[in-house]
Amino acid sequence: MGSIGYARVSAMEQNADLQHAALSAAGCDRIFTDHGVSGTMASRLELDRLLDHLRKGDEVVVWKLHRFGRDTRNLLALMDDLERRGVHFRSVTEGISTTGPMGKAMLTVMSAFAHLERDQLAERTRAGLAAAAEHGRKAGRRDITTPCPSARSSMRRS
Repeated sequence: MGSIGYARVSAMEQNADLQHAALSAAGCDRIFTDHGVSGTMASRLELDRLLDHLRKGDEVVVWKLHRFGRDTRNLLALMDDLERRGVHFRSVTEGISTTGPMGKAMLTVMSAFAHLERDQLAERTRAGLAAAAEHGRKAGRRDITTPCPSARSSMRRS
């Protein structure tokens, strides 16, 4: 029986160092980390490995609830699965633990807020794109005007 951590970053260029430090400080024996994966996805490579690794009596620990999932339905399904398997859940930042009924209730409420936060972010992004288009500006990432290093080296060999 151990504490197993789960960390996730949405973009490949992000790092999970802050999450790893918090999870280590929370007593995690092992940490599974997904890189460049949305929290809305029900299946994630490292999350699936974590779920396969768990045994009855283990505890899944996350830095923040929205790192575990941003879709309320998926998050609650994960929690049901953990409960059926006799695995506890703890979110370090929110101070939520499923070892008691109040923690389970708070988890349900917090998952709804994580979903709301994701929906609001998407709404603001759509509004920003629409406003830029309305003013004749191109929105989004800038175009890359220089070739990447691997393209430059292959250009020299030609």
